Amino acid sequence: MKSDQTVASGVAYFGHDVNDAAIQRRVAMLAEAGIPVRLGGFRRAVSAVPSACGGRVVDLGQTGDARLLQRTIAVLRHLLSPRAIRALGADAQVLVARNLEMLALAARVRRGNQRLVYECLDVHRIMLGNGSKSRLIRWIERRLLACTDLVIVSSPAFARDYFQQRQGRGNAVLLVENKVPAAPVVEPVQEAGAVRPEGTCVIGWFGMLRCRRTLDHLARIVRQSAGSVRVVIAGRPSLAEFPDFAAQVAGMAGVTFLGPYQPQDLPGLYARVDYVWAIDYFEEGLNSDWLLPNRLYEGLAHGAVPIALARVETGRWLARHEVGLLIDDPARDLPGRLPLRGDPALTTMRAAVGAIDPAAVFQTGAERRAIMAAILGGGHA
Repeated sequence: MKSDQTVASGVAYFGHDVNDAAIQRRVAMLAEAGIPVRLGGFRRAVSAVPSACGGRVVDLGQTGDARLLQRTIAVLRHLLSPRAIRALGADAQVLVARNLEMLALAARVRRGNQRLVYECLDVHRIMLGNGSKSRLIRWIERRLLACTDLVIVSSPAFARDYFQQRQGRGNAVLLVENKVPAAPVVEPVQEAGAVRPEGTCVIGWFGMLRCRRTLDHLARIVRQSAGSVRVVIAGRPSLAEFPDFAAQVAGMAGVTFLGPYQPQDLPGLYARVDYVWAIDYFEEGLNSDWLLPNRLYEGLAHGAVPIALARVETGRWLARHEVGLLIDDPARDLPGRLPLRGDPALTTMRAAVGAIDPAAVFQTGAERRAIMAAILGGGHA
């Protein structure tokens, strides 16, 4: 027992996509706190990028978005032959599993003295159905939840409406919002090209692009604006939803698609826009109603006014902080009614964004230390 306590140190992070920017940020946060981190998991791309902590990534193979059967087979393969996942978890003090499939793998190789942390930042629609497949997966998750020391969620709605109400997990749940890691100390980035004239505005849709209804709404707003509204899109389209996104938007007047971007590109992207689109219909009534997306915090951090539905968790967050443009129906509330540059309403909204408490948007040092302590367990402040 004494030997185990001496050897075990650091965190083994089981990721569903080791190239995912959010996973890389979490690994970087742990590493910056001086915690040894080993990253491993599946990847959506052809190859894995280097870990944010600088170590070798334990590559479990390639899987695909919206390919549940393929991902299930990949998980079963490693459950039956756990050599790679055992190497990933060996000698770690804590196993952190991002998403249910990785929780199953981490639980498979967990030793009795290792903490097990489940990080669930989305609830897939299959988890919320009433069919036999959905009930089976929820049952599996409940069994695995019983083995976990901590659950991390990114929105209070996930804790309240899913884990507590549907899965009976009300304790040891930690809220870690998708805040910007640290306040950037940079000069404001000026938009390339001419200054946008009054009577116009630009909406930005950045991040994971998976909502076809959002694209329809944005295209309609531009068409009905008589040239006063433009849209800038950047990020990675979901191939399951948009097989050829670039071709689809190429013919849309007033809509510009810039392709994927890196975190360091965010200041330049947000310098182009007045509003950030914080509406998602991908899993309407379910995950989309509960989540607090990265673009909410990133947009506010860079001075953009979020556009959100008043009835969902994002809208409730904005209402509490008295910022943003809250609407009920984009098709009814935005075309011809969106405040443009020079409109006092937009000036007021931008001033509110500038006055928001930084702690609501940026992850403070105290907050990071509290997260570290919760992940590592008692006695690690």
